Amino acid sequence: MASHSRAFSLVALCLLLKVVLRGTAETLVPAVFVFGDSMVDIGNNNFIEKCNIGCKANYPPFGIDYLNHTPTGRFSNGYNLADQLAQLLHFDESPPPFLSLSNASLKTRMRTGINFASGGSGLLIATGNGPVCTQVFSMTEQVRNFTMLARKWGRADLMSKSLIFINTGSNDLFEYTFSDHNCSRNDTEFLQSLVASYRSFLMDLYGAGAKKFSVVSPSLVGCCPSQRAIAHDPKNPRDVDKFGCFAAANNLSWQLYPMIATMLHDLCLELPGMNYSLVDSIKIVEWVFYNTVIPNYNFTVLDMACCGGGPFGADGCNSSATLCQNRNNHLFWDDYHPTTAATGVAAKLVFDDTTGLFVHPINLQQLIEL
Repeated sequence: MASHSRAFSLVALCLLLKVVLRGTAETLVPAVFVFGDSMVDIGNNNFIEKCNIGCKANYPPFGIDYLNHTPTGRFSNGYNLADQLAQLLHFDESPPPFLSLSNASLKTRMRTGINFASGGSGLLIATGNGPVCTQVFSMTEQVRNFTMLARKWGRADLMSKSLIFINTGSNDLFEYTFSDHNCSRNDTEFLQSLVASYRSFLMDLYGAGAKKFSVVSPSLVGCCPSQRAIAHDPKNPRDVDKFGCFAAANNLSWQLYPMIATMLHDLCLELPGMNYSLVDSIKIVEWVFYNTVIPNYNFTVLDMACCGGGPFGADGCNSSATLCQNRNNHLFWDDYHPTTAATGVAAKLVFDDTTGLFVHPINLQQLIEL
């Protein structure tokens, strides 16, 4: 009887190991490493002592549609773009925030992924370190920490197959639009500096072993409720575009996208084994504006924040703010960020768009199969 029991236990153990291994193998890439700003931050800013409340989202009603209605530091009502893309890659959600991890856990996490993103950060090191955020985890620091860990613990075969996901640049545009040098500013020179920084970060990531890059371009930043409110301020109205958005901010987005596209194309020719998928966020937002009824979604509110008061709901999202009843029909959650419904639509297009309208030169699914 004892021998039969031991045999049964051995079989059960083998079956359990197969289940565990099969579950691990189901992810479409070994690891995901996330870089950027509040669109993909899942809580790094919670751990920055000098980062003020304006650049944190760890209080209600943020996270109202997340698990157990928990505010986690995501600038969203629920999952954000990093989570939703990770889920399409068969992970449960985004990898954990870097600043939440102990030194002892970093080696293990390098095998499955880490989220380095910080709300308020941008391509320039000065971006985010101003009156709104006070202090953020800059892109320079994000990339530096990844490269240090990759060289210490990253296996070359794992790094080359893992996904680097980047969403950054919008905060640089926001801050530049309202800089004190508007009269003498040189837009082209400024945008070239952003692209140069982007190129430098990509080269550093590649140098640490990364080969697959999913890059999200800044969207129509002038269409955020905060920017609409500025453009439509009756005391100081600004030029608006065909969508009723702040034209000056959107013009920067329009100019920046082809510059990023050219940089990525040229860099891919220069760096052996590098592959990328570039997301045209401008096209995605335009598509939603023109096609509000999308399968499973019906975006009927395109200009107002779900959480917030005042014109366009742009007065900020906090525990006392007005909250809409239907988050699924709003494009924007707060004065700067989209709803979980909106990023869900974007994530699906990023992953498997085959029209060539929204991602270039290949979609994310094709990228990870290379």
